[in-house]
Amino acid sequence: MKNKYQDIQNTKANIDATDRDWFTKPFSHPERTIRLGTSFSGIGAIEHSFHRLGLNCKIQFAGDIDENCKKAYFANYPITEEQWHSDVHDFDATKFKGEVDLFVGGAPCQAFSLRGKHGGFEDTRGTLFREFARIVNECQPKVFIFENVKGMLSHDNGRTWKVIKDTFENYCGYDVYFQVLNGKDYGIPQSRERLYCIGFRDETEFKYPSPIPLEKTVYDFLQKSFDTKYMLKQKGVNFVTRSINHAKSYTQVNGDVMLCQKRNQQFNWHGDFVYHPKLKADISTPETDDHLYRVADYEEDYFLSHKPEYYALTSLTSTEAQMKKVSKKDIDITYGRFRKFTPRECLRLMGFDDSFKIVVSDTEAYKQAGNSIIVDVLMALLKQIDITKYGECL
Repeated sequence: MKNKYQDIQNTKANIDATDRDWFTKPFSHPERTIRLGTSFSGIGAIEHSFHRLGLNCKIQFAGDIDENCKKAYFANYPITEEQWHSDVHDFDATKFKGEVDLFVGGAPCQAFSLRGKHGGFEDTRGTLFREFARIVNECQPKVFIFENVKGMLSHDNGRTWKVIKDTFENYCGYDVYFQVLNGKDYGIPQSRERLYCIGFRDETEFKYPSPIPLEKTVYDFLQKSFDTKYMLKQKGVNFVTRSINHAKSYTQVNGDVMLCQKRNQQFNWHGDFVYHPKLKADISTPETDDHLYRVADYEEDYFLSHKPEYYALTSLTSTEAQMKKVSKKDIDITYGRFRKFTPRECLRLMGFDDSFKIVVSDTEAYKQAGNSIIVDVLMALLKQIDITKYGECL
């Protein structure tokens, strides 16, 4: 019987295991400007990648159907209404042919109907992937990056990916590579596996960047002060401390590597949480502070952990809390407080630095972070590609 992954394995998917110093190499033409196009743009992960790398970038077009994404995008990047498309079905990219160096997007991919057995582009009718492929064909970028979930490779016994790859190679005419990469292998302490497909207009030898050691933990991305509205009360604490929930990876408390961020991650207390043990000098009690709990009453003490240092709250008012790293001798292990990550922390853990303006509600900011692409992975890809080779002296 034919292995359902045979077509996947017999491809150019590869990692460059020989070069672990790619992140220190300079770009060949840092003075050049990259003409960028994006669809399904979200909050602009690739745009923020250029910002963090210090590269010149000119946005040719961008678009997303979500009005809150548009609000965030316009607050953070130089763009006009004329350059923006809300409905990708109505966007005509032919006017940008020859004027796009890099096209990036993560089109949500519905299941394809293969009953007609046409093969290739014909099987993508009615899907958003078809629109992504159409834009590639219309504007003919020098390079494209298509990001999606890991499960796309195995969907329908690999047939879905075969159609996508065939479309990129035979309908669009690109030299195609793909690989599943995890954020924690490229500098961000988050376990988030995603498929990164890269297409080159011209035949190109390419290997994906080698993983680098993870030198930071979640705690390096936490805010020193935060609003007390992010602290949990009884119902939330009961949920996140149940062993069944963290056993099934619904929740994690005080983890060094973040769980994969999900859309609306913090809804119903699913996701990552921080436990702040009570300082011995803190005179609060559960009767005077409704965020303080006796942790011995819960199923697990894993959030006490055996870490040499803890993040305790050194200052607490009705609206703001400040935290500081302390040693075990400074804390009362019997009591503590729990909180969820703030939107800023979720964005940091997607690679967005604090220059990124948050202009939407918390609910939307969590959603936007969970739907984005990890900036550091894109930075690694831009480095490995040496994207400046494809730029122009504008």
